[in-house]
Formats: sequence, structure tokens, C-alpha cells
Amino acid sequence: MPRVLQLLNANVERWALLVFYVMLVATMFIEVVRRELFAYSSIWGEEIVRYSFIYLAWIGAAAAVKERGHIRIDVIMQCIGPRPKAVLYIFGDLVMMAVAVIAFYWSLETVLVSAKFGSVTHGLRISQVWFLSAVPIGFGLVMFRLAQSLLRDITDLRYGRPVYEGDKLFD
Repeated sequence: MPRVLQLLNANVERWALLVFYVMLVATMFIEVVRRELFAYSSIWGEEIVRYSFIYLAWIGAAAAVKERGHIRIDVIMQCIGPRPKAVLYIFGDLVMMAVAVIAFYWSLETVLVSAKFGSVTHGLRISQVWFLSAVPIGFGLVMFRLAQSLLRDITDLRYGRPVYEGDKLFD
């Protein structure tokens, strides 16, 4: 894989999360200062913060899938061997893939309807498609990361390697 693709594969969610987080914090700071010092606030600031948070959530979901950092109860995983563990992870990824495909389809339909009727946001007065696209983009990234996870797990299962479990938050 070329170096640029390796860098994107390793860091695309991280950089996108950084951009949206900085945008959220900077806009929120500006709006608080405007409200407290000048007794004035804008509707566009609230919208930027809201939509940045939505993008953060969906891109963060894809990052969690990539690192196997999503919330799970793994008590049973400590009691079984490596092969059943790999099979359970593969099963979980397949179930999550089915949910992601369904959610991607329905969220994409919402974006297309919004594009068809030309809906705009109240404060920014730009097309809502840009903001409604957060959900299908997020689920598209989730599906991509799930496909990578499935390939990694199947390869690990085939060659008898322990399955990737991600980092543990608490021990």
C-alpha cells in the first residue's frame, strides 16, 4: 500500500475529529464571549457547534470500530480460548455490519430527499445536505472499518494468531 494511503488509513478519523473538535470549541468560545461581553449571540454559532458535534459523534464511531474501542461487555471473552473469541468477534462485526448497511441506506435516503427539495439551515442558510451527510459518511466509515476488521480477524483465525482486541479502557 502506498505511504499516503497508509497515513490516511492510520489517521483519517483522527484528523477529522481534530478539525471538528477545534471548530466546535473555537465557535463555542467565540459565542460565549460575544454573549457575555457584548450581550449578543448569533444563530449560526449554535448551528456550527451542533453540526460539528454530530460529525464528531459519527466519525468517532468509526474510530472506535477501528480500534475496537466501542463499548462492550467482554466478561465471556476472558473465559474462552482464542478461536472461539475470534469467531465471536467476527459474528459481532457481521451483526454490526448488517446494522450499518441498513442505517447507511436509510440515512442516505434522508440526504437525497433534502437535496431534492433544497432544504436549508435556519441560521447559516446553506444546504442541509452538508449536515445530514454526517450520518451516511459516519456509517460509510464504520462499514469500511468493519470490513478491515473482518479481514484482519479472518486472517488471524486462519493462521492461528490471537485476535486483535484493542486497548482496554479499564483493567
